[in-house]
Amino acid sequence: MHSQVTYVPTSDEGIYELLEELASEKIIDVNSVIKPWSRTYIANKLQDALDKDSLLSNRQKEDVNFYLRDYRLEIEYHTRGMKPLNLFPEKEHIATSLDPLALTYRDSLFALSIRPVIGMEMITNKNQTSFQSQIGVDGFGYYSRSLGVYANYNYSYENTPLSDPGYLDQHAGGVISRYSDGTQSYNDFRWGVVYSWSFGSFGIVKDKPQWGSSYHGSNILAGRAPSFIQLELKINPARWFEFSYFHGWLGSDVVDSSRSYWDGNNYHEVMRPKYIAANMFTFIPIPHLNISIGNSIIYSDQSVHAVFLVPVLFFRLADYDQSGGDDFSSGNSQMFLDISSRNIKHLHLYYSLYADDLSLYRISDPDRHNYFSHKGGFRLSNWPLQNLSLTAEYTYTQPLVYDHIISTATFDSYSYNLGHYMRDNSQDLYLALQYKPIRGLRVELSYNYAQHFNDYESAAGSPGDKTPEMQDLTWQKNAFGLSGNYAILSNASLFAGIYFSNIQGFDVDEHSADYYLSRYTSEMFWGETVSGSLGFRFGL
Repeated sequence: MHSQVTYVPTSDEGIYELLEELASEKIIDVNSVIKPWSRTYIANKLQDALDKDSLLSNRQKEDVNFYLRDYRLEIEYHTRGMKPLNLFPEKEHIATSLDPLALTYRDSLFALSIRPVIGMEMITNKNQTSFQSQIGVDGFGYYSRSLGVYANYNYSYENTPLSDPGYLDQHAGGVISRYSDGTQSYNDFRWGVVYSWSFGSFGIVKDKPQWGSSYHGSNILAGRAPSFIQLELKINPARWFEFSYFHGWLGSDVVDSSRSYWDGNNYHEVMRPKYIAANMFTFIPIPHLNISIGNSIIYSDQSVHAVFLVPVLFFRLADYDQSGGDDFSSGNSQMFLDISSRNIKHLHLYYSLYADDLSLYRISDPDRHNYFSHKGGFRLSNWPLQNLSLTAEYTYTQPLVYDHIISTATFDSYSYNLGHYMRDNSQDLYLALQYKPIRGLRVELSYNYAQHFNDYESAAGSPGDKTPEMQDLTWQKNAFGLSGNYAILSNASLFAGIYFSNIQGFDVDEHSADYYLSRYTSEMFWGETVSGSLGFRFGL
């Protein structure tokens, strides 16, 4: 059965959290290491859960039926075949109304849905009051049984700058336009055209891949950087194996002076090209246990290289071969490992390893370290109390991870790190207690403790693998939060929260505490603050 592909952004937290919860209950199976998921994938998982409704709690049943409203088009068009808009008359508890603000059309060959994107958030504390507004449009469609297309345009405006590639937070950003009055804006345009068949798909998309198990920012591909164009291939030929690959075009933010030029009184800057190729092999040796291994390479200063268009390669060896063994070639390679276990009912255990420039000789040398980022954690759901979950997650990243001696080969795009939001030489602890008393309502109490240490620079001849780990503290965050989110529609929610935080910078070497504060944090959150937030989202 063909299953057309149009992706749902990971910012739609409600549906992702519900499916991961049901997977931890062993009601459905999901591969949470590779995101975003497609609408048809989500629709099938919702249907799988509905078929086992005797295993669902009352709140879970209501949540599943609630989200089926938004995925009814996929269920009719794909899961159950092309039928009239009279969905499952034998199951009267399923809602049959579609999103009231969506324009939806369907016939025997073609389906299309378009809806607005609207959002606003106000954050206030003793330092400042910030307003962020978002507006755009979201649409997706299916043709025949094999082609899916989607597009999501979102324009964001901030009266107080909250988004910046240098900030140590998870605020999603874009290519920012800054104005003389201190405000800023950016665009986020996601789109894709994907052809699918019975066990896979291939397409060209502009999106934000998120790789690695996590609930508080992945350390492999976090999805925080602006969306980028990529050729992608996904294959699921057997129940025990999945494969994902993409080749992407990144933003280097490094000027190519030889190609830049003056046009009258205007200087036109041309950036150096930058690319990424990545793959991930996921094996499922026993039900509910996913073991994923993969690798990637960042390369630049050339056109697209054919060798990195081969999906299954070990890219480091391919780069070493095609560069003639030059250790300082323009290629920067990485390796990944992710283990996700839901073998114990109610409990999700996971571990992710990001290995940057792995060398075996460093393992036996106590004076050297490899360039690793480790992430481990668990989420315990619906035990010992129903509707309650406990999450604990810790990330430890060694110095110079994500960095490279060549500026065009760093693990970033448009200066946003592609990996963990805390970047290198840092640690991050996240604890959360979440309660879902009724359908659509999430209340969360959270704590986040994060530290960032010395900033080292990769340089030729510099023994980067001997740099001290976690030596001089430059930046630290302690934050407690109490937040609530209520889903009015499957893609529309109201949210509010209160946050107690203490964010500090420290004097290190020639730089002052204020230098690190301004580099890593919006001025709004300097020092001890109590911040309140209130807002709504529709179509985001």
